[in-house]
Amino acid sequence: MARVPSAVMNTVHLIRRVPRALTRRYRSRRPAPTAVALVPQAHPWTRALGLVAVVVLGAWLGLLVVGNVRVPVGPMNTTMTLRPSITGGTKINISPLGALQLDSHIAPVRLDVNVDQLDPERSQALVDHPERLSGLQDEVTRDITRGTADLAVRSCIAVVTGATALGLVVYRRPRRALAAGGLALTLLAASGGTAYATWNADSVLEPRFSGLLSSAPSLVGDARSIVTEFDVYQKELARLVTNVTKLYDATSTLPAYRPDPTTIRVLHVSDIHLNPASWKIIASLVEQYRVDVIVDSGDTMDHGSAAENGFLDPIEDLGAPYVWVRGNHDSLVTQRYLERMKNVHVLDDGRAETVAGLRFAGIGDPQFTPDRSRPTGAEQSQELAGARLASALRDQRTAGTPVDVAVAHEPSAAREVDGTVPLVLAGHIHHEKTEVMRYGTRLRVEGSTGGSGLRAIEGEYPDPIETSILYFDRDTRRLQAWDSIELGGLGLTTAEVSRHLPEENQPGATPSPSPSPATSATPSATSP
Repeated sequence: MARVPSAVMNTVHLIRRVPRALTRRYRSRRPAPTAVALVPQAHPWTRALGLVAVVVLGAWLGLLVVGNVRVPVGPMNTTMTLRPSITGGTKINISPLGALQLDSHIAPVRLDVNVDQLDPERSQALVDHPERLSGLQDEVTRDITRGTADLAVRSCIAVVTGATALGLVVYRRPRRALAAGGLALTLLAASGGTAYATWNADSVLEPRFSGLLSSAPSLVGDARSIVTEFDVYQKELARLVTNVTKLYDATSTLPAYRPDPTTIRVLHVSDIHLNPASWKIIASLVEQYRVDVIVDSGDTMDHGSAAENGFLDPIEDLGAPYVWVRGNHDSLVTQRYLERMKNVHVLDDGRAETVAGLRFAGIGDPQFTPDRSRPTGAEQSQELAGARLASALRDQRTAGTPVDVAVAHEPSAAREVDGTVPLVLAGHIHHEKTEVMRYGTRLRVEGSTGGSGLRAIEGEYPDPIETSILYFDRDTRRLQAWDSIELGGLGLTTAEVSRHLPEENQPGATPSPSPSPATSATPSATSP
């Protein structure tokens, strides 16, 4: 074999290396292939909303499972719980009597207090040693403070645990799960700060009751005691728990309501519209609240015919004087029938009468239009009637016998007496409303005490039965407070009582001056 020169062999090897080097260089410069995304990435806002949903749901589940504290409050065993809520506030469930709601704060959490049972040993100890009642208020305050602190700690643990656990299930990443728990704790802390900043210690002065109607007055006492004796939340709640203890200790009957002897109690009814159930409700309220006088602001009838007059006969047996003004569904035939009944005081043309220590004056509705649909001139006639009533009120004041309460059927007529009387009562619109008008007169419009009568079946939902108890100071004859009472309409068995205080009777407020004289007030239209 012929030997190949070494120079030739070196050249061949060099040629072979060039393609390989070029290939390696090309591969090194070529970008690496990108991974193919098998699952599309979610939008950042979608991921954020998903995290918030996990946090809220997890925190809520955590509160449901472990977020409650059993606390002995005085002689009672209670359970305190935080619940998500749009409006906040405090709800005290007093089974089997019903529930008490307080507008104590504005935050996305609500405090629920369930009164579970009365502890027999602690209750018997109070019976055996009545001197301990004097220290019960301080004991209740300490119990509530301790229970609230325990509830705060347990709620923090509950929301963090719930949000973290749900985050771990959904994301399967410890970091995301811990982020959910931290966000839940932040939200709870922010809610607690908001509740603290908006805390209203006087919310117990204006509670709302639902459940057994007869228990409501005994729970809070009378209006005068509330105004003068209590000004902080803990003391009011202590009084509340003490009275609830008495309710639970009663076996056959609930404790009687013992009103302040200086208080005049007025039951305001309106728009009965031939509902026979109204008389039994009124009689029950007269007995329960020790009512001194009943004021009916009209539309007792529906058509005002003589055939309907027999419907009015139970008025004589209601147990209290009956002050009445004519509504647009009441005829002069109806009015004359009532004028002949004993214990009935019919007010018309500004005529004033003193009943149960209060001086009333009123005027009948100038129209008799059953089932009307706002005829032309209705508003003007109401304004003229209101002006006549205002003139009569000014004459009474000039004569040194000022009127305490004016009564008219339609609010448009009642508005004309602004500045001539401290309080004017009306009805007609079938839902309650209260306002202080421009010149200082308070207008109190009552809802339908008959649940709108037969009209209640026309709508999808039955109209409620509404009435109210007004509390007057016997010396000054000024309104101190009122209880709005609402019962379920046809087929419903619910009851709610809410207490309201005029601004001048709130703790720390100065008494408001008497209404300033005014020649006229700005009227506003109301629907029939």
